[in-house]
Amino acid sequence: MTATPDLGARTPQLASPDLLRSVFRRHAAGVAVITAAGDTGPVGFTATSLSSVSAEPPLLSFGISTGASSWPAISATEHIGVHILGEHQQELAATFARSGADRFGAPTVWREGPEGVPVLDDVLAWLVCRVHARVPAGDHRVVLAEVVLGDPAGPGRPLLYHQGRFSGLRD
Repeated sequence: MTATPDLGARTPQLASPDLLRSVFRRHAAGVAVITAAGDTGPVGFTATSLSSVSAEPPLLSFGISTGASSWPAISATEHIGVHILGEHQQELAATFARSGADRFGAPTVWREGPEGVPVLDDVLAWLVCRVHARVPAGDHRVVLAEVVLGDPAGPGRPLLYHQGRFSGLRD
């Protein structure tokens, strides 16, 4: 016989978008910006869904909504940029998360990197990756990408996202 967990006065909620959002607000996540070259210029968005998938070959994944303004470019490109943000980059993270923002205008500092991928300056680390697959997942796609090259040596500490806001690590 399986023991029933003691939930106290709390009542479990049925699965819903609100339940999932509420649970993941409690999950601290690292903050990345994904970039790509689009038909009309560079595109990018803030992602907290970045995950390492495989060391051999070096693969990573992230999710993107098919309704996102960056999706048309991400859906068509062969290469993307992945940027791990530092705790000093809260405003950059907010800019890339904000709908309608001029993400690559001042004060964002970037350059065209390998494979034409927009590479952001002053990040903790960056990678250029070849898109391996785009897997349907509800109203999103999970993008699997193979690392081509990168730089892991930026100074600083990582930016985190928790309870709906950006913050840094605490000792």
